[in-house]
Amino acid sequence: MTPEDHPPTLAISRAVTFTLNGATVSLTSPPTRRLSEALREDAGLRGTKVGCDAGDCGACTVLLDGAPVCACLTPVARVAGRKVETVEAADLVLKRLRAAFLQAGAAQCGICTPGMLMTATALLRRGPTDEKTASKALGGVLCRCTGYRKILQAVVAAGEDAGLLPPAKGSPPLTVPDHGERARVVGARVVRLDGAAKVAGDVFGADAWRPGGLVLRALRSPHPHAAFVIGAVDVWLARTPGAVAVWTAADIPGVNRFGVIAQFADQPALAPSPARFRGEAVALVAFEDDGRVPDLSGFPLAWTPLPALTDPDQAETTGAAQIHAGRHGNRLIEGLVRCGDAEAALERAAHVIAHEMETGFVEHAYIEPEAGAAWLDGDTLVIRACTQAPAMDRDDTAAILALPRERVRIIASAVGGGFGSKLDVSLQPLLGLAVLKTGRPARMTYSRAESMQSTTKRHPARMRGRIGCDADGRVLGLLFDGQFDTGAYASWGPTVANRVPVHACGPYRTPDYLARARAIHTNNPVSGAFRGFGVPQAAIWQETAYDRLADMAGIDRLEFRLLNALRDGDATVTGQVLASTGIAACLQALRPHWARALAQAGPGRGVGVASCWYGCGNTGLPNPSTIRIGVTHPGRVVLHQGATDIGQGSNTVIPQIAAEALGLPLSAFDLIGPDTHLTPDAGKTSASRQTFVTGRAALAAAGALRAEILRRLNMGDAARLSVEDTGIVGREKRRVARLDLSKAPIWSEETYDPPTTPLDQDGQGSPYALYGFGAQMVELAVDRDLGTVQLLKITAAHDLGRVINPTLAEGQIEGGIAQGIGMALMEEYLPGRTENLHDYLIPTTGDVPPVQSILIEVPDPEGPYGARGLGEHVLIPTAPAILNAIRHATGALVTRLPALPHRVLAAMRGRE
Repeated sequence: MTPEDHPPTLAISRAVTFTLNGATVSLTSPPTRRLSEALREDAGLRGTKVGCDAGDCGACTVLLDGAPVCACLTPVARVAGRKVETVEAADLVLKRLRAAFLQAGAAQCGICTPGMLMTATALLRRGPTDEKTASKALGGVLCRCTGYRKILQAVVAAGEDAGLLPPAKGSPPLTVPDHGERARVVGARVVRLDGAAKVAGDVFGADAWRPGGLVLRALRSPHPHAAFVIGAVDVWLARTPGAVAVWTAADIPGVNRFGVIAQFADQPALAPSPARFRGEAVALVAFEDDGRVPDLSGFPLAWTPLPALTDPDQAETTGAAQIHAGRHGNRLIEGLVRCGDAEAALERAAHVIAHEMETGFVEHAYIEPEAGAAWLDGDTLVIRACTQAPAMDRDDTAAILALPRERVRIIASAVGGGFGSKLDVSLQPLLGLAVLKTGRPARMTYSRAESMQSTTKRHPARMRGRIGCDADGRVLGLLFDGQFDTGAYASWGPTVANRVPVHACGPYRTPDYLARARAIHTNNPVSGAFRGFGVPQAAIWQETAYDRLADMAGIDRLEFRLLNALRDGDATVTGQVLASTGIAACLQALRPHWARALAQAGPGRGVGVASCWYGCGNTGLPNPSTIRIGVTHPGRVVLHQGATDIGQGSNTVIPQIAAEALGLPLSAFDLIGPDTHLTPDAGKTSASRQTFVTGRAALAAAGALRAEILRRLNMGDAARLSVEDTGIVGREKRRVARLDLSKAPIWSEETYDPPTTPLDQDGQGSPYALYGFGAQMVELAVDRDLGTVQLLKITAAHDLGRVINPTLAEGQIEGGIAQGIGMALMEEYLPGRTENLHDYLIPTTGDVPPVQSILIEVPDPEGPYGARGLGEHVLIPTAPAILNAIRHATGALVTRLPALPHRVLAAMRGRE
């Protein structure tokens, strides 16, 4: 429900008495107030999360007389005289579940965790459970991060033993031993260091604010393109209870535009007329934060719909209206990579496939809508909000509000999923505007509809081209052309257009190559970053074409990929010679599973395979991270890291790398950040860069600190260090020395920037310092009458270079696969029609089959301890592997995603 159609809370309040987590409480509240609001706002129990206010996501699940209910759908009057339990309860079953979630790695971002825990508590009170029963019970709680597998494992494990759960296999000792080898932390199944907060109900953007301030609501365009006029605001304010002020584009004090790439920045914080897409904010209203629901009805805003460009083909036609001046043909940018002569190679090829694919908008659907709060600390504007890029938020917000950067402080809250969309600023400048104009604290939380209307999506793509191979199956040449709908504003469109041509060949030798990708403006939603920056779309085209080409050449589909896989010493299509390639090892790891699955296949049951590669970090651009680490007087290691953990695990992985390099135990570490006033800039959390880039910075900083400690102790690198009392003790052979820190701490700060080179006019250069590789195999069944697809098993082999934390790596693989399943089979964002989590379907517990993760280690000399990134590329092979398996089961290839049942049936009829 949007702020516009949310009815005002009734003014009449009554005392409602009930039992809350074992204690009798009495809350004075309107009887129709949502229980979720009463718990969070009146009782101060903010562990109960709100993701949709419509009963679709289950994040707000609590127990009412022992039964799980959605608190957002439960009026507070219904709980009078009854028993309510939340995630804050002191309950033995809940305690066991928390421990099991921690050990299994079942909480990633943590926003769905309270709902999962409460639902599972009700289930386990009836006794132990199995995975099938747990899956059915938890089906009403959505998770966008984990892929559900570890959640189900944790619930089953918690029910199996009422006693203490055994420690996770491979967990490292908490202290460094006095004798023998240094403890090894890298490679261990360390429990997530921020996991205790996750299972207790972490503090997200909507959970912390200053009382006595303002609540903000935005007025948004209901049309994809429309002129508007704002009328007598003063009159409306005077007759609207609680309304304080209204601001528009004319009130922006600085440069009213933002964008992740400075030279393309074009999106206003508040739009002047006309609005360019449905959901664009045109006015900001402040209300007193006094418990009343803000009422935007009757706001004096008149709309005049204008012709809208909603099809990129239409936008590219001669004479089409120009959405942005200076961008001819509505083209934002075109990326290109060219090597050799692709046309000539196709002419001499023995087999050539011409191939087309189309994908639509995909919604990020994180369970936490955008939320945050802001206030003044002296003359510094402090904004605490969900974000993937605190330093970028600071810079954009400062420019919009005409403030020097040092007067803007961004503190990242826990982030309830991001996947790319929370790289762009959203409510940060709006919060700042209200605080600067009034001097009062303010908070803002998007409704689910607002979030889905106004934030970025995965780029829709229309892709076509040809691939040719010789009679032996060796690929000779590839032509690719991709059109990507970047929507009304640039966002990450330039990154997508430049990254896709580098990757459209897949992780395969392709001697002659020409790939183009262009980002086209429309009046559609803004398309931005979403786990892969366009590479998943390109892989869908390339990997499904590879299957057809392998069949044409009469070669097994897996062996065809192995034949063409990049090896060490091979040059990529940009001319970059690779020193460490893991794709062949990934494909070889699938061989026994492939043979078994093919033997079990038959009519209606198919097997598909697809590969991926992904350049970690920015494409041929500077990409630094800085880490500061020190040891304080109490003997605590303080790690200042500005890398935002959005569930992927950087709050654990970066300390593991630092602890390994320093030679001190993780139990001695305290983590600070991300906070732009306290932590150095570790760059944005995107492009699978944090483990690699920030990991290298942590390795360097910890290594420098260790060297300085050893210098002061006059010991060699083989010495073992430990923290004792107020100092550090070093032991080398029989010698023991002590470094007293009571007078001053000791610290170091280091920066790492990956060695890359910009691409030239033909796309030649070294755009990434290292690449991640992977391959996935899907087994499924297709109902030939209904067109429905049942996934049976997914086997995923991914090269991590060095596995820093196996549990977190498996969680990333399972979560990425779940998103790939959604992209392949069910997710299609339709503006104006799928702006809630009831109509827009994401995978539930019943949609994700068993996943077998195979962790491959082909160390990369550039990575920390040989490690590569993982988060982005685990998504890439899933959708094409599913499409290839559908084709194997039915003989029909679906060429427009998602592969909804009617499209599967149409493809089968088309083949017939």
